[in-house]
Amino acid sequence: MACPICNKPTVPDYRPFCSKRCADVDLARWLGGTYAVPSQDPEDVERALDEAAQAGTDTHRRTH
Repeated sequence: MACPICNKPTVPDYRPFCSKRCADVDLARWLGGTYAVPSQDPEDVERALDEAAQAGTDTHRRTH
């Protein structure tokens, strides 16, 4: 199986990736919105927009 980021052979510790770097690149793509799970349900889209707006105005969010 090839790494989905760079196409090198995978390493069991980081499967399906070849390294921590490629795993981190994939995570950054998900967190940055490069990847998304498509939805045709208008309620899902509306809910996501509402949650994004709420997150942008929520001043009481906890940091890690």
